[in-house]
Amino acid sequence: MHAFRLALTLSCLAALAGCTAPASAPPKTAAPAQFRYAELTIAQLQEQMQRGALDSRTLTRAYLDRIAQVDRAGPHLNAVIQLNPEAMTEAALRDRERAGGTVRGPLQGIPILLKDNIDATPMATTAGSLALRDFHPKADAFLVKRLREAGAVILGKTNLSEWANFRSSDSISGWSAVGGQTHNPYVLDRNPCGSSAGSGVAASANLAAATVGTETDGSIICPAAVNGAVGLKPTVGLVSRDGIVPISWSQDTAGPITRTVADAAILLAAMAGRDSADASTGYATLNAPLDYVSRLRPGALKGARIGVVRSSFKFGPDVAKAMEGAVATLRAAGATVIDAEIPTAGQWDQDELLVLKTEFKNGLARYLTSKGAPVDSLQQLIGFNQQHAREELALFGQDLFEQSAAMGGLNDPAYIQARSRIKRLAGPEGIDAALKAQHLDALVAAATGPAWRTDPAFKDPFPGAGYGAAAVAGYPSLTIPMGDSRGLPLGLLFMGTAWSEAKLIGLGYDYEQHTRARVPPAYRATLEPRTP
Repeated sequence: MHAFRLALTLSCLAALAGCTAPASAPPKTAAPAQFRYAELTIAQLQEQMQRGALDSRTLTRAYLDRIAQVDRAGPHLNAVIQLNPEAMTEAALRDRERAGGTVRGPLQGIPILLKDNIDATPMATTAGSLALRDFHPKADAFLVKRLREAGAVILGKTNLSEWANFRSSDSISGWSAVGGQTHNPYVLDRNPCGSSAGSGVAASANLAAATVGTETDGSIICPAAVNGAVGLKPTVGLVSRDGIVPISWSQDTAGPITRTVADAAILLAAMAGRDSADASTGYATLNAPLDYVSRLRPGALKGARIGVVRSSFKFGPDVAKAMEGAVATLRAAGATVIDAEIPTAGQWDQDELLVLKTEFKNGLARYLTSKGAPVDSLQQLIGFNQQHAREELALFGQDLFEQSAAMGGLNDPAYIQARSRIKRLAGPEGIDAALKAQHLDALVAAATGPAWRTDPAFKDPFPGAGYGAAAVAGYPSLTIPMGDSRGLPLGLLFMGTAWSEAKLIGLGYDYEQHTRARVPPAYRATLEPRTP
């Protein structure tokens, strides 16, 4: 969750999860050793395994070693909150299946990291909170079942902004009481954004082949953009939310964070599908083509009509320059690029907050009670944080918790009216109206500005966002690296109508092939001051 103000201790658990320790000192530059599998795509890793040059055990061990060398030591990114103690066992099983002639799909033997608000046995699901530190759900989230059925190896969990950044309006992105502060791998004293901070950092720093994040409003797109990665937020209902710690049933979704559009397409296809435990997924099989990999063809931009949202150029001069370059690339690839605006932009902000607070109170209680968590309501969590204020509340408070606890039920007329209003404003009267007015295939905007310095005194001086309409409408969005600001990555955001993931993937893939703009992290300690 990143809509309002985004939301330095250090974890010291025996398998990268457990007790909290005092805040760590500012990270020092320590360029990691070369990594044999750096920047390799899922398809490239599969090709090596198919011809016997690599197996899943070797690859999984290599990523575990990489996490130890880069995340726990070296630059100390602090992106991984816990490891799956059965990861090597899962990898060995995938190797035996391959040896026996069974390859489940393109994820066979591929190590994946998950955000730590997604249930995956036998690991804890903490949402970054000490209240859930010892909470071990008995079953996998539906999307995790899908990934395992597709052959993936679950490597571990990533750190996040605590409670997906819905505890305080004055939070620090990428911080949780269990996981501490995650650092941006490009410039270590810069923020990784949130709430899927660890997933964005881990994907970019090659701590796994790919990662999964979750979003309510920006929590996939922002950390992907500022960490030089590809982030895909699907239409709400394409990926089941069963087994995910919720904020909002009307806006929550999980989605991939990867280094390439092709990997995002592979991961999304594996996760998507109908789930009887999440009624919203019933629309997916009717509306969404799930073969996203077939859309990975050069030339998709030729003849496309793209609307550029120029208000996002205001996120800074470097953003404006990068956006002008992106527009030039789109035109050179054969697209017609037209200035566009979302006519209702900004009209849903207050109503969105009311909707999120109401749905959070009710949805969280339902999740906690149904999963047998050690706490079962917001009131209990508020009390827990007060009792553990030194660990939980030292850097910022819990005003969103307190406001949400005071909200009514899902039958409250004010809530029902607000929910209907924001969906209409962001969807049919927002993105859809902009697309229809000029017969556009998609909208593009700057995802956000460059990463800001992580500083508890200043919290999150957020530079602005281009993704809000898609988040509120529940429509898909896709961010792809487009350039940088003094070495800090910038992302180009593609947005479309509901169930248009396939089209966005095709357009985004073609743009990516023309630019190849992703540059691996540099692990610099800080930025030099600007010269006049």
